Amino acid sequence: MEKTCLFCDLQKGERERIVAENDLAYVVRDGFPVVEGHSLVIPKRHTLDYFGLSSDEVIAVNELIVQQRLVLLDLDSKIEGFNIGMNCGEVAGQSVWHCHVHLIPRRHGDTPYPKGGVRHVIRYEGNYEDLK
Repeated sequence: MEKTCLFCDLQKGERERIVAENDLAYVVRDGFPVVEGHSLVIPKRHTLDYFGLSSDEVIAVNELIVQQRLVLLDLDSKIEGFNIGMNCGEVAGQSVWHCHVHLIPRRHGDTPYPKGGVRHVIRYEGNYEDLK
């Protein structure tokens, strides 16, 4: 049985989900969003994770991140910040084996304690006090 790739298949068969693209990457809204507007920026070439991207692909992905930030800010005036992240490897939480970057818009009050942001991927280690 031939293995398939969700993101390779998506760019060929579900193009209506693509909200933006350039020559090397494309954007979809996450199918299981943590907040409204949660987006995925995905290189078109199949590669496992960020560390497999070429320099040109890194630039293409970044261009779409910057563009989508502006699109999302225009769509929702309550967005006040963003988290940008990716999971590289099973122990880091990767579950789809094609590189993708999460662009997650943040709104005031969407979590009771946002300080530490992505540091919260390690339970109980995200909370810290300001050094004085």
